[in-house]
Amino acid sequence: MDILKIRERCSNCNTRYRMEPSFFFGAMYVSYGVGVAFSVAAFIISFLILGLSLTTSFIVIIVTLIIFMPFIMRVSRNIWINLFMNYDERLAKKQDSKDRV
Repeated sequence: MDILKIRERCSNCNTRYRMEPSFFFGAMYVSYGVGVAFSVAAFIISFLILGLSLTTSFIVIIVTLIIFMPFIMRVSRNIWINLFMNYDERLAKKQDSKDRV
């Protein structure tokens, strides 16, 4: 599983993902926010809803972050790139027509 691997171009519309070196370092900031959201959700579920102790809730938060790390990384990258790029249907159709030939 290549969690850190980023494709050079979109397979659908051929958009170049690597705009500049280190572009996805900004996704680390988004990842922090997404991780905090997962942590808060894990705390609310474990401590407030299930009534577990604080120590157990802390362990649940750590386990949740470890298990969902690949998902958090991918979602963060998607959020980050979508802040700068929009989906262009014309490019997707152009690429699709090239693939059929």
